[in-house]
Amino acid sequence: MTGALAMMPSTSSPYPLLAPPTCSSRLPPLRCFVGLRWSAPRIQVREYPDAVAGIAKGAGGRGGRFRAPASSISQPCSRTIIITNEHVQNADFPPNYSKREKKPFPIPVLELRRRAKERAKKAEGKPKRSLPPPKNGMLIKRLIPVAYKVYNARILLINNLKRLMKVIPVKGCKHCSEIHVGSVGHPFRTCKGMSSDKRRGQHDWGGTLVEAVFVPVEAYHLEDRLGKRIPHDQRFAVPRIPALVELCIQAGVNLPEYPTKRRRKPIIKIGKNEFVDANEDDLPDPEPYKLEHPILEELNDNEIIAPASPEEIVALAEETLEAWEVVRDGALKLMKGYAVRVCGYCPEVHIGASGHKARNCGAFKHQQRNGQHGWQAAVLDDLIPPRYVWHLPESGEDLQRDLKSFYGQAPAIVEICVQAGAKVPEKYKATMRLDIGIPTSLREAEMVV
Repeated sequence: MTGALAMMPSTSSPYPLLAPPTCSSRLPPLRCFVGLRWSAPRIQVREYPDAVAGIAKGAGGRGGRFRAPASSISQPCSRTIIITNEHVQNADFPPNYSKREKKPFPIPVLELRRRAKERAKKAEGKPKRSLPPPKNGMLIKRLIPVAYKVYNARILLINNLKRLMKVIPVKGCKHCSEIHVGSVGHPFRTCKGMSSDKRRGQHDWGGTLVEAVFVPVEAYHLEDRLGKRIPHDQRFAVPRIPALVELCIQAGVNLPEYPTKRRRKPIIKIGKNEFVDANEDDLPDPEPYKLEHPILEELNDNEIIAPASPEEIVALAEETLEAWEVVRDGALKLMKGYAVRVCGYCPEVHIGASGHKARNCGAFKHQQRNGQHGWQAAVLDDLIPPRYVWHLPESGEDLQRDLKSFYGQAPAIVEICVQAGAKVPEKYKATMRLDIGIPTSLREAEMVV
């Protein structure tokens, strides 16, 4: 090492330094490491006085510090080169929770109790404040345009997916809910459906519908979101609609087929859980909400026309991916203003401050709970399941069962749009593992450290 440093060209500093990581450097190029495909990160050079030149691992495994052992250089150097990467290289796949376990709370119970005690301590000795919307029955005015935007983006997303699935094949297993984006299904033995033991977990692939890609999570439609909870005896009398549509309705979207009660004055509390509506006779007739764009309508299957040219396919994929992001981001904003509940044992979702009383939970040990749901705060993936699928490599080769650990995953909608020619969003690159080199054989895969 000392001899190699002595051969380095002299710089402005009187002490020798290692060369920057270029092709002429004596350090092995990063492309030589098996299983990695180097994508050049943004390089930041910082100077540190009294540092020893060489190589040291950076923070978080995302960058490196070039320093040499102190034994190889007798005197310290004036600066140190640090390489950092702003984006995460790889990320773990979303966890699959066991059906025998309850979902974790988004916020731990101890933290919720601590916040409640803190709020009670701050409110001690102060007059009670009026309830803010939507707890007082009023709408959050700043979220009304967001609700209409999310509703139209959902309709546009479904219509575009139906068109894209005419040119991008999507396969679905006939015995389980797993899907795969590609002309041939993946070879991984992960089927847990009927008679899966006879097939040794092998999937039986066939065609699928758009509902398998964009999962329609349903919820009860409430005509009055502040009314009484739905009892078990009325579980069939109350209509069920997509949960995202119900969230948009409660946030301000007016649909004639789904009437809902709109209050123009805050409610009057007469008890802890009791209230009366304020008198609105002195108010003028309500004016309809004026929209900049009309409400879109979902197309039937016989009205779907496949894109004709490659340019139209790419434009359609970009528009679909943008609609997907609008739906996700807008729904997250609505969930911060309006309460959404999910059962901790099953996928049942309820839009409202407290869940319904229908005893239709069929999850693990539901007999001990008499079919009652364990309601807790929902997260975005409970309302809009992303349905992760395996990402096909850029080379277009079929997936191999022995190389499963080298492949990445992405939401089914994102994978369809990427295969149609859309650009990969930055937020999904970590789970898609685009910087992982796929070995050409099993022997090469066994050499990966």
